[in-house]
Amino acid sequence: MVNRVAIFMLLGCLLLDGSDAVSFSSKLVHRFSDEAKERWISKSGNVSWPKKNSVEYLELLLSNDWKRQKTRVKLQSNNNSSRNQLLFPSEGSQTHFFGNQFYWLHYTWIDIGTPNVSFLVALDAGSNLLWVPCQCIQCAPLSASYYTSLDRNLSEYDPSSSSSSKNVSCSHHLCKSRSSCKSLKDPCPYIADYSTEDTSSSGYLVDDILHLASFSKHAPQSSVQSSVIIGCGRKQTGSYLDGAAPDGVMGLGLGDDSVPSLLAKAGLIQNSFSICFDENDSGSVFFGDQGPATQQSTSFLPIGEKYDAYFVGVESYCIGNSCLTQSGFQALVDSGASFTFLPTEIYAEVVMKFDKLVSSKRISLQGNSWKYCYNASSEEMLKVPDMRLIFSKNQSFVVRNHIFSFPENEGFTVFCLTVMSTDGDYGIIGQNFMMGHRMVFDRENLKLAWSHSKCEEVIDKSHVHLVPPPAGQSPNPLPTTDQQSTSNRQAAAPSTAKTAPSKSIAASTQQLDSVLRVACSLLVLMCLLLSSD
Repeated sequence: MVNRVAIFMLLGCLLLDGSDAVSFSSKLVHRFSDEAKERWISKSGNVSWPKKNSVEYLELLLSNDWKRQKTRVKLQSNNNSSRNQLLFPSEGSQTHFFGNQFYWLHYTWIDIGTPNVSFLVALDAGSNLLWVPCQCIQCAPLSASYYTSLDRNLSEYDPSSSSSSKNVSCSHHLCKSRSSCKSLKDPCPYIADYSTEDTSSSGYLVDDILHLASFSKHAPQSSVQSSVIIGCGRKQTGSYLDGAAPDGVMGLGLGDDSVPSLLAKAGLIQNSFSICFDENDSGSVFFGDQGPATQQSTSFLPIGEKYDAYFVGVESYCIGNSCLTQSGFQALVDSGASFTFLPTEIYAEVVMKFDKLVSSKRISLQGNSWKYCYNASSEEMLKVPDMRLIFSKNQSFVVRNHIFSFPENEGFTVFCLTVMSTDGDYGIIGQNFMMGHRMVFDRENLKLAWSHSKCEEVIDKSHVHLVPPPAGQSPNPLPTTDQQSTSNRQAAAPSTAKTAPSKSIAASTQQLDSVLRVACSLLVLMCLLLSSD
């Protein structure tokens, strides 16, 4: 046997010496051919063999095809499992709503750093940066005793206490305030201004770990740790000192430094996320969620030539059974806005039509920003007109929470239309209109999608056990500059792709031939020595 192998090796080396390039060939043998049958008989004796083109023959071929397809699907599922997984904060996918005390925003608990520290951050689709109170010069109170809705203290982040944190320098490709730096080695400063008057957060940027948990149909639940950009918020102003997001904000926008962008760039999720706010002051948030096939959708609109925010085009506004004429407008979809705002002209038409359809007595409430409030009987409450937004291709968005109500006297309820006017050119679709919907921000396909939902959590609310990354490093580092880049590189045309190899390639080929000849000679010698033993 060894002699036979040596002969084959020698023939291979001879062929190699007589050619300028190495080539290999083999004969294809069909699994049910006569040649294959003879080989099986020589090895195993008599075997059952299907007659060619018989039903049994075709069934065996078909069965083999099914097995191959299942194998392909399994391999593809394994390869895509990381991008097809849903990620959510390690403390659970649940969101929290505290009403007026926390400015009517929705929040979720997240864990940052090593060891992990918990923060209650507001979910804001209208901004990009994730920031938390940090090395505070001017921050909101963090003691639970200051807030009636909390059962634990809020946290203050200290990068020096996290073994996985590192400063983001002014030379970093995600540093947008480079002009304010004295040196490219300095920590990158940030100032995040918000639409609410005199409301901002400022400090410097750090790179640290965000702790997440995964959910996938193809794999068990597990913990995931990924590097993200975090704003060390040293100084807050305006509403951030008065109850709005005292423990930070998680920006969910389209910017390169937002958490969804960084998770998608790292290949951990599909470039999409969903948020869902239910009527019981709770909800859920999932990164990588692209929603059900039955959902409705509309495309995002660019600002100029760029997609910098979640703008959509409303074609008409419907109240009750009829739609207003010429009621189209553009709107920013913003989970950081508690209520919905309409351009002045559209607002005037909407409230006029709504007031006309309401049969209850209109009243004025002191200290209330809402101008259209009513005192309604239980029977009249059933007749409050509903609202719908119509998008392109007749996609209908049913508004489920356009009024706010509270009991006044026995048998009567006071309710107000929670739609506001804005002087801007565009409207804002806020949290109250999103209520009861699974809102999918599909950034990969640049569309907003929605479906009616009760906002169930995928998993229970138990805390996921976290394992620190090795040596304080994140297994999912921030994307490199190349990964962040979306430059369009054109492939070479076929005519240029088939040109002759360069001198360096030719030289490399000659060196490879020499190495292969020496290797063949050594293998033949080894086989001959073994045969002599």
